[in-house]
Amino acid sequence: MRRLRILTWHTHGSYLYYLTQAPHDFYVLSKPGRPPGYAGRSGHLPWGDNVHDLPAEAARGARFDVVLFQDDAQYLEDQHVLLSEAQRRLPRIYLEHDPPQQHPTDTRHPADERDVLVVHVTPFNALMWRHERAVTRVIEHGVVVPPGVEHTGELARGIVVVNHLARRGRRLGADVFAYARRRVPLDLVGMGAEEADGLGEVRHDALPKLVARYRFLFNPIRYTSLGLAVIEAMMVGVPVVGLATTEMATAVENGVSGFVDTNVDRLIEHMQRLVADAEEARRLGAAARAVARERFGIGRFVRDWNAAFAAVT
Repeated sequence: MRRLRILTWHTHGSYLYYLTQAPHDFYVLSKPGRPPGYAGRSGHLPWGDNVHDLPAEAARGARFDVVLFQDDAQYLEDQHVLLSEAQRRLPRIYLEHDPPQQHPTDTRHPADERDVLVVHVTPFNALMWRHERAVTRVIEHGVVVPPGVEHTGELARGIVVVNHLARRGRRLGADVFAYARRRVPLDLVGMGAEEADGLGEVRHDALPKLVARYRFLFNPIRYTSLGLAVIEAMMVGVPVVGLATTEMATAVENGVSGFVDTNVDRLIEHMQRLVADAEEARRLGAAARAVARERFGIGRFVRDWNAAFAAVT
């Protein structure tokens, strides 16, 4: 397909990096001070030459082929303030990263309009959001990990990767993590990890190599999308232990690529066994890597996004 000029926002940096592996030009809005959502082309991610920083005030005078929203405020407010009437008639996609945060089954999506394509990142999210008019499709995650990084598991511990766990509370499983850590050696990394006695933030490019040293990754989150950290861990051969909720229930197969359950005490037993049995962790990790390569490969991800762009243009 022809190369497109796509306007978007810097909502989730890691996802934006993977999205920009598609062969198009991405114009990412920025504002002075780089506030959340307007970081533009910034940070330590190795952005390609197809990622362009665009000051928000310059958007109205630029030419685009597609507008790609990633947040309610962008769709409900920004497009009416930053874009011209003609730009608002361009093909529009709303990339929904999360399941509904209000009522889990009855919340109507804010972009439920006939002329907007809503893309969900997991089948679970698509199932839970209420759509009456919008066309929807699912594009599951695709990730890239540094070449040569493989699970070693020399640290007889588990690792948890969640940003701002302490302040985000029960939905992200702060209490589950605290309960499990009293019985299993667990290290927490991510933004604000120090607030929960964690190790702190780790650069995205360094994270796979760090995670690969642990016996397993533990995901304590009750209700969110399937986290990129989970997929990245699987891609380097790290088994995953987590709650059998949302898309996690389909991503990890019990006793094959890790363990999922809604009983935290049973998960703790599995984690204790992995701490004691490095060979079991390696076996599960090898299967996790095979699943991740097949389901979450970047080639499939790019093909799916190209199909979505082609559909709207």
